[in-house]
Amino acid sequence: MSEPRPRVGLFVTCLVDLFRPTVGFAAVKLLEAAGCTVEVPADQTCCGQPAYNSGDNRDARAIAEGVITAFQDHDYVVAPSGSCAGMLKHHYPALFADDPAWEERARAFAAKVHELVSFLTDVRGLTEVESSFAGAVTYHDSCSGLRELGVRQQPRALLRSIDGVKLEEMDNRDACCGFGGTFCVKYPDISSAIVGRKSAAIKATGADTLLAGDLGCLLNMAGKLSREGATIDVRHVAEVLADMHDAAPAIGKPESGSR
Repeated sequence: MSEPRPRVGLFVTCLVDLFRPTVGFAAVKLLEAAGCTVEVPADQTCCGQPAYNSGDNRDARAIAEGVITAFQDHDYVVAPSGSCAGMLKHHYPALFADDPAWEERARAFAAKVHELVSFLTDVRGLTEVESSFAGAVTYHDSCSGLRELGVRQQPRALLRSIDGVKLEEMDNRDACCGFGGTFCVKYPDISSAIVGRKSAAIKATGADTLLAGDLGCLLNMAGKLSREGATIDVRHVAEVLADMHDAAPAIGKPESGSR
């Protein structure tokens, strides 16, 4: 008798929902291929990180209560973002330190939260994907995914399983891209200087495509590369792993036929 398929709740994230739905569809494809039943709760909202990082714990807590409730019946909660997954997994319990009942719920919720590629490899045991992609790629390690969740080798292992992919590592691949959520708005000059160093490292690899697991980082780096006139494609790693890199233009590139 086969084991029941785990029930996974996909936390889509605001940026994926608003700017890059293809990433969400790619995540569903990957999770289903890994033997999961995927559901997308319609009443999910933002993870609350912008409020939390700005010191607005009251609103962040209200948001967290809604998210925890929306995913309470799922075996796992998976997000295609190290930043959002880090918020859900590591910061939700702290929001309820003065409320034992909610703190217990938050800890139970946090225990089942995973970043997408980490979940595929570390939980589901995935070692390869069925995809086709020809070209040199470089991979940016986002701050939250790397430092809060330990996501480093997982995406690289799956990328190396794809025939035709040549991985070119950039210098300081684990350095911040300068996005930092509201950081890039509050400190634009510092943010611009940081992403300038990152774009130089990306271009020095000679790679055709830049990949990462966080859309915020990707949007920031794509914007800088575009302003510099670089022709490097920018994509979420899930799009390549799911063989959906032709489903939408590279991030920051216009739709075919648009002006």
